[in-house]
Amino acid sequence: MKRIKILFAVAGLLVNFATLAQDQVKTVKLEQTPGEFKTKTLKVKPGTYVFEVTNNDVDHEVGFVLAPKKANIEMDDHIKQAYLSKTIKAGETASSKEVTLEKGEYVYFCPLNPTPQYTLIVE
Repeated sequence: MKRIKILFAVAGLLVNFATLAQDQVKTVKLEQTPGEFKTKTLKVKPGTYVFEVTNNDVDHEVGFVLAPKKANIEMDDHIKQAYLSKTIKAGETASSKEVTLEKGEYVYFCPLNPTPQYTLIVE
């Protein structure tokens, strides 16, 4: 009987930890318009994020790239988990996988729109 109680207690703790982890994932909502993102600079705390991007009247599909800030960003620098689940047409929204960000500076942009590189600061 004691073993069963212990197993239930451990199972309860695991459920609490899983719920806590889910609660800690934050969503960053971004909107693309022709040639730009509406949000030019982001400041967030270190943590885990999902990027949700909406195509607002761009007449072709758009995407999302996140990378550490540096002089020349190559495809190998892209944070692959931040890619959207699909390219998105006008009026559509798509999300990235979970991305854990540490302190530092990053840039985000759309390679299909194309947009300038915007700054994301994790402080």
